[in-house]
Formats: sequence, C-alpha cells, structure tokens
Amino acid sequence: MRKEIMRKFVRFLMIIMTAVAGALLLTTPAHAASGDWSQPIVTLGTSLTASQKEGTISTLTSPLNGANYSTITITGDTLVKYLNPSGSTFTSASGVWSSAAVQKTSSGSGINVQILNYNGKNNITQITADQYKNAALTAGVTDANIYVTSAVPIDGSGALAGVYAAFAQNGDALNQKQVTAAQNEMGTLNDINQANKGKDGYSDAQLNNAVAGAKEEMAQKGSNITTGDITTIVNNQITKNNLGNVINNNQKQQIINILVQIRDSGALNSSSFKEQASKVMSDIQDNAKSIFNKLNTQENRNLFQKVMDAIGQFFQNVWNQIVGLFK
Repeated sequence: MRKEIMRKFVRFLMIIMTAVAGALLLTTPAHAASGDWSQPIVTLGTSLTASQKEGTISTLTSPLNGANYSTITITGDTLVKYLNPSGSTFTSASGVWSSAAVQKTSSGSGINVQILNYNGKNNITQITADQYKNAALTAGVTDANIYVTSAVPIDGSGALAGVYAAFAQNGDALNQKQVTAAQNEMGTLNDINQANKGKDGYSDAQLNNAVAGAKEEMAQKGSNITTGDITTIVNNQITKNNLGNVINNNQKQQIINILVQIRDSGALNSSSFKEQASKVMSDIQDNAKSIFNKLNTQENRNLFQKVMDAIGQFFQNVWNQIVGLFK
C-alpha cells in the first residue's frame, strides 16, 4: 500500500515538473538568443566617394585590431526611418557622410564612444562623444564600442542612424519610441551645449554626466516614477554637477521634458538600463578627470551641500545660544 502511494506521488511530481518545464519554454522571450555579433559592423554613408569610403573604412577599423567586419550602407532612407519620427526632415535624397563602426562587447562593459579623426581632423561638428553615449543608452544600446568619423565636416546624425541600423541588421532591432526619445534628447542637449559653450564653469561633460546621473536615479525608482520626482532629480543633478549658475530655467525644463519622454518610451523597463547609465557616468568622468576632480574639491563643493552646511550651522548656533542662557 505504502509503495503504491509512493509510486503515485512520484508520478504526480513528474507530471507537475513536465507542465512547469513546458510553461517555461512557452514564456521564454523570443529575443533570448541575441543577434549575430560575431564580427563588428561598419556603417558607411552613401555619399562617400570611393576614395573617402576607403579612408573611412581604414579609420573606423583601426581600433578593431585586424578583426573581420561586415559593412552596410546608410542612405537617406535610413535617416528617414530612424531620425524623422523625432521631427527631422530628411528625405530619400539626403546625403550621408558620417559613418560608424559598432563592436559588441562583454556583458556589463557599458557603452564606449570614440570620435576618430579623419586624416588628422575631427569632422563631427555638432554631436559630442558624450551626447552619442547618452543617446545610445536611451535608444537601448548596451555593451558596445562605437567609433565615429566623417570624411567631411558634418553634424554626425548619419553615424547615429548607422548605429541603429547596425543593431537591426544583426537582429537586435531597437524600440522606435526609445530611438525617437534618443534623437530628441541629443538635439536638446546639443542645443543647450551650443548655448553655453565657452561659459565659465560649464562643460559638455558636466551636462551629459548630469543627464546620465538622472537616468540612473530614474531607473532606481522604476517606470512608475512621477514627473515631480524627475524634476527633483534634475534639480539635484544640475546642482551636483555645479551647473546651477549656468543652466537656465528654460533649459532645465527641456531636460525634464526629455527625461519624461524617456520614461514614457519604456526605456526604464530594461533591467540593464541602470547599470548602463552608471557605466556612462563613469566613462564621462574618467575622460574628464580634471573637471570632475575640481568639482569634488572642498573649495568647490556643490551648492546643495553648501546650503545644507549653512542650515546645519544655523541650527548649531541657535542651540549654542540656548545652552548659553542656562549657564
């Protein structure tokens, strides 16, 4: 009798385990097997001459240490597909010169961007490496080396469209809502950077570090974070990065609006978003150590900390006066 009960119990357990295994197979995400990144992808602007194409490939593959690579051509249609949803007005006839190489790296390594000189000159006239990093983060790019160059002076939009196309080519198509948010973010940060360039106490690194820091804090709170919370985070990050006397209220609101759009795009749903944002911050700070070391000195403690110190000192003085009355 006891053996029969044991046999039935074992049979019951096997049925349960089979059912659970089947359910797991049915619910496993289809993207679990990522795209084929066995070799880097070089994206080439369609407007390049044969000579420029050769020089662009030579420039972009120099950091790849002889690794095999594939190429794709970025056309006006590519710009229309990825960039126009954010308000750009490219057409099929639009020229593309800026190009990129995308190399996937190990999990947790973060997003690394380098703008490479073409024949000794940086021809990317508008977008900075830190702006590329923040845009790639928002778009959903993870763990990648991105190299950018151009044979002619150009803003650099084509290169970022190439990055999006490279991921799609390898089966890792990015969420268009995030891509649109990334494009709006890059345009906003570029406008703010151009407006403040050359001002005392300002650098593009501080601005992008503040935005990456805000993203990290947003990720900690999750996709249900309120606009009020985002506003508080932006105010704190601007203060932490010593930009309180540079970024005006209109620019601050633009940053808040962009981060709200990033929240609404679904970017915060990614489990790796916080880690990637933290990596972007570390990379920005490592590449601008002289700026951030200066911000962290005692003489340049941020305004928020100074205010807190003043409040603390005020109450300490009041307490000392009260104690003195009873002596």
